[in-house]
Amino acid sequence: AARRAGFPIVLAGPISDAEYFDRMIRPRLGPEVTYLGHLAQPELAAAIGGAAATLVTPLWDEPYGLVVAESLACGTPVAAFARGGIPEVLTPDCGSLVAAGDVPALARAIPDVVGRSRAAARAHARERCSERRMVDTYVDLYRRLARGHTRPRAQGRATP
Repeated sequence: AARRAGFPIVLAGPISDAEYFDRMIRPRLGPEVTYLGHLAQPELAAAIGGAAATLVTPLWDEPYGLVVAESLACGTPVAAFARGGIPEVLTPDCGSLVAAGDVPALARAIPDVVGRSRAAARAHARERCSERRMVDTYVDLYRRLARGHTRPRAQGRATP
């Protein structure tokens, strides 16, 4: 998607599968695709904060979009596949969601996302992704559970 939109790709993080990295990633490294390695938190934050945008393309339904939250906290807008918990974290003021797996749509979203306000991204992260927000959300859930204000469970028996 980044290539289609005319942007360089910068990768960071640990290599969990060296054989895959050597076969699929290393041959693609060059002027337009760089790998920074596994970075310490300060270096990772600097890399994310210096990016034009973060592309988030999970292959499975992650329960929470941690990469999205980290990017927004660094002031970097996000273009992402609408998958798992990402739609709960990312809103139009700081990023763009496209259907999971739709690489052409992701490529079209990048130029628009790059122009989004970095201050709005940081403000969104402070408001929606903070520890305080998480604690408040859990407390609210526990209160509703204690009062019996939950959705009814499905009726019937479980089958083995």
